[in-house]
Amino acid sequence: MIEPPLIDAEEELVAAPPVAAARRRLRAGHPALLLAGIVLAALNMRAALAGVSPLLGEIGAHFHLAAAASSLVTTIPLIFMGLGSIAAPKLAARWGTEAVLCGALVALCGGIVLRIAPPVVALFAGCAVVGTSIALLNVLMPGLIKRDFPERAAGMTALYSTAMILGATVSAATAVPLENALGGWQGSLVSWSLLAAVAAVVWVPQALLTRRGTGHGRPAATAVPAPQDGPKLSRSPLAWQVTLFMGSQSLIAYVVIAWMPTIFTDHGMDKATAGLVFAFSTLVQMAGSFVVPMLAGRMRRQRLLGVAVAALMACGVTGLLLAPVAGAWLWAALLGTGQGGALGLALTMMVLRSGDAHTAARLSGMSQTGGYLLAAAGPLVLGAVHQTTGGWTVPLLLLLAVCAGIALLGMGAGRDRRIGDGHRA
Repeated sequence: MIEPPLIDAEEELVAAPPVAAARRRLRAGHPALLLAGIVLAALNMRAALAGVSPLLGEIGAHFHLAAAASSLVTTIPLIFMGLGSIAAPKLAARWGTEAVLCGALVALCGGIVLRIAPPVVALFAGCAVVGTSIALLNVLMPGLIKRDFPERAAGMTALYSTAMILGATVSAATAVPLENALGGWQGSLVSWSLLAAVAAVVWVPQALLTRRGTGHGRPAATAVPAPQDGPKLSRSPLAWQVTLFMGSQSLIAYVVIAWMPTIFTDHGMDKATAGLVFAFSTLVQMAGSFVVPMLAGRMRRQRLLGVAVAALMACGVTGLLLAPVAGAWLWAALLGTGQGGALGLALTMMVLRSGDAHTAARLSGMSQTGGYLLAAAGPLVLGAVHQTTGGWTVPLLLLLAVCAGIALLGMGAGRDRRIGDGHRA
């Protein structure tokens, strides 16, 4: 389920001189504060989403929602994660990355609290706020890391990614225990607002330090003019193959987020164990997301890797179809490894299929926006199919069809070609 950020808001922004000076003082004088802010922000980037899945049945029952309507709890954040990413670079240019990050964490805290308000409209509104907040974090964090830790970017990115996965894993694993300890699903969900609040507090001094350089209404940064002669991505079959590969693997990931624990509990597994299996599936994504990009970078063609990660996910889905409870841990491992590998491959192909950094940035933006919007359809459609058919057989067969599509897209996107190389690239 871990969707690392794909758009770098700092890539084409030049900070105003007072802001740049303030950032240098911050790095030199308060490195521990900056590091703590990065880790705390990363911990929050998926925790508010992963903790919902094990409680989806209780949330639906509380609001008297059918399966399709219940899936909106995971679908709405995805829609706003795609749409919100478009605004992040403009906000960073106007107010500064640190101030927008702090504001996003404050909004995330508010969105988490809003989800437990009595009317059902508050639940969905809170989901929209959560998705928008996470979109801002998604876009802003990688650029900030590359900007402030240029000589340790790889290590800091690994730390940030690990913290993001850790937040999601702990949230999923503790959802049911927190529900039992705090008297209901509301207590379990709202508890993660505390983590967002702590992170926001840590970012307040950083936001204030950098905002001092933008007095009198001046913007925090200006945009670097983009080249005008780049390839048109909307006319590139290769760009669409990469985008659809990204979106299709995200669709499977978010269907798993929305419905994996429910599949297990519908077949007799207790809620706490289902939450742990789901958390385990989230955790093992690290293996695939680490190994597959390393292999992809050493290969001229990544077609075999595309088929391999699709096959891993297909095996996990097949297991859920045939023996969901008996082999639950194995299916979780296969799905998690395949999802992590597919995500890592999608991110790697965005670079390998681009002829220059500007094209790669544009392709990543296209893939992130289109990918989240495509992924948003997954939980909703499969929830509706489950509601109509009264079981999980047809929804899981549809997931197998998506896996087959991922394999075909991987064959296309994995070719040794670059966008713009020839009229059909």
